[in-house]
Amino acid sequence: MSVLVNKDSKIIVQGFTGSEGTFHAGQMIDYGTNVVGGVTPGKGGQEHLGKPVFNTVADAVEKAGADTSIIFVPPAFAADAIMEAAEAGIKVIICITEGIPTADMVKVKAYIDQLDCTLVGPNCPGVITPEEAKVGIMPGFIFKKGKVGIVSKSGTLTYEAADQVVKQGFGITTAIGIGGDPIIGTTTKEAVELLMNDDETEAIVMIGEIGGNLEAEAARWIKADGNRKPVVGFIAGQTAPAGRTMGHAGAIVGGADDTAQAKMKILAENGVHVVESPAKIGEMVAKVLA
Repeated sequence: MSVLVNKDSKIIVQGFTGSEGTFHAGQMIDYGTNVVGGVTPGKGGQEHLGKPVFNTVADAVEKAGADTSIIFVPPAFAADAIMEAAEAGIKVIICITEGIPTADMVKVKAYIDQLDCTLVGPNCPGVITPEEAKVGIMPGFIFKKGKVGIVSKSGTLTYEAADQVVKQGFGITTAIGIGGDPIIGTTTKEAVELLMNDDETEAIVMIGEIGGNLEAEAARWIKADGNRKPVVGFIAGQTAPAGRTMGHAGAIVGGADDTAQAKMKILAENGVHVVESPAKIGEMVAKVLA
């Protein structure tokens, strides 16, 4: 059992022939991911990286049986690319693009909520089920198969957490980088719930950051769900000043509840094993699984 992507996923790359799409699709193929083709309007019928190029996502679904898409499309066109994938029947849509206007994402969210699909991102590193499928931009060699799931707003901290978990002798079931924008497809709570319901996942690492209420919402759900599996939590941005945008568009401390300290308190109150430094994630995972 894996979450969102596995060796049987049939993956297409939107923005396949662009520089980003080409580089990361090549890395995904080298990893062993089942990439069945890509989409670049106007280049249908060509071959790229040994895979077919389609004009539309609908063509890729019809001719290659695609069920998963990863999007490397410039910000101005990325919202349309997400909606095109959803309309074509793609079940898992992973959007890497950074800088999509928030107004565009409002429309996307309203549109995809009516359809049977899962959007991860935008502005995220993607999803990886180690040794099966890497659908994203993460360095695959860090991830080894195991029993710990990762949910993270931060790309680099996803890799850091995975590295520590692996070095402690535990591997990863699936790592989900949800992205740090104000409007994203899959929330922290939804990603945690997927891993909580996955038979192979025995513990979860949940990495959040300042801004918004996603981590608090997830923590309250974890407690209401009966704390079925141990969750290790870390919140980035502990030294961020209030009212200042830090990195991600969503990382703004708006009020007292948005600070890292407030979030860590809420996590701890709801049974999450909170660490104050990302360097302690691996140790805490080992402790809760001992």
